[in-house]
Amino acid sequence: MSFWRRIWQRDETAALAACTALDVGTEFAKALVFEIDDEGHGTVRGVGRKRQGLAHMQSGTVTDIAAVVDNCAVALQEAEEMAGFRPSQCVIGIAGELVKGFTTTHSQERKRADTPITDAELQRLIDGVQREALREAERAITWETGLPQVDVRLVHAAVTAAAIDGYPVTNPVGFQGRHVRISIFNAFAPLVHLGALQSVASQLDLELLEVVAEPYAVARVLGTDQVQQAGALFIDVGGGTTDVALVRSGGIEGTRMFALGGRAFTKSIADRLDLPFPRAEALKVDYARGLELDRRGEMGSIIAEDVAVWAAGVELVLEELAGGDLLPGRIYMCGGGSRLAEIPAALRAERFWKRLPFSRPPEVVIMAPEQVETIRDTTKLLIDQQDVTPLGLAYQAIELQTLEDPLDAALRRVLRAMKV
Repeated sequence: MSFWRRIWQRDETAALAACTALDVGTEFAKALVFEIDDEGHGTVRGVGRKRQGLAHMQSGTVTDIAAVVDNCAVALQEAEEMAGFRPSQCVIGIAGELVKGFTTTHSQERKRADTPITDAELQRLIDGVQREALREAERAITWETGLPQVDVRLVHAAVTAAAIDGYPVTNPVGFQGRHVRISIFNAFAPLVHLGALQSVASQLDLELLEVVAEPYAVARVLGTDQVQQAGALFIDVGGGTTDVALVRSGGIEGTRMFALGGRAFTKSIADRLDLPFPRAEALKVDYARGLELDRRGEMGSIIAEDVAVWAAGVELVLEELAGGDLLPGRIYMCGGGSRLAEIPAALRAERFWKRLPFSRPPEVVIMAPEQVETIRDTTKLLIDQQDVTPLGLAYQAIELQTLEDPLDAALRRVLRAMKV
């Protein structure tokens, strides 16, 4: 019996594992209750949503723990009643400008190439990568906050590649060679941000399996050969933030987030048209759906101005992620904000991509839940791009059930020793 089935078994005859994916977004708290079979496929049995208050979240971060707990409880209850059971464990997504995700690659020249690599040598190499990554994250977050010292914690880590003398390997132990290279993706966040989500899970009486950087989850959810070989950009336009992930050379190179999302568009409409925020939000949704509106022309002008600012933010992020190398020619988009036609159109515009290292105009693809091939939705409630992120979190939970490979096992031992 697999590890997850042992710890999640609801009764002696239980045939499936179960888990909850909790997407604590700026606009909505979303919950998915799903089962996992022995082949690593998921089935969504329950879906719940609850709109967050304007003061409950800010730019993807929790600002009122008690209110967010109440909202998540409503979403969880809806999903659990629909599913007919309550999993005890969950994965939670984390977003926000100060969540830093990047891949660190470390190369080491061995003095004795003819000596097989040992477990101890592998762990020393991984330890060096992790300590370098932590220092980089602390520098970045300290610089952005302007504070002398910020307590930074590791959110999650995964080995993305390993090679010996240029030869890719899945387990370096036992191989001989001169040059060993390890690449590890790490996501870091300030303790105050990570701790708020841990408090939410605790107050909901859920065992927190893992906190996952949401752009990482979205970038991992499409396991197609095309993405692995040609690379891709993933852009999730949420309520408070836009999350960007770069997949290149078969692995995730980095993730970035900036505080501009759908709520900013709504606020501009409310201010310019002198409307209450809920009314402005409803108008924006109707506009995105293409419905006829009395003030559609005015709304179009307002949204176009905001999209220009948003596209400039994406440009800055992509320039940083590119690092001087060519960017992949395909952009996958998700999140409720991407419903606005102006958003993908801005990325297709020549004035956007010409200023970036694209070799050709990028193909912009709107993601859909049915593209997540390993998860089946029996509720029929996951219908568009805003549902991709919680599915990405569910996909991460499913990956946790697979047998841990030697590289990841070595990484876990190093993390335990570092106590990050």
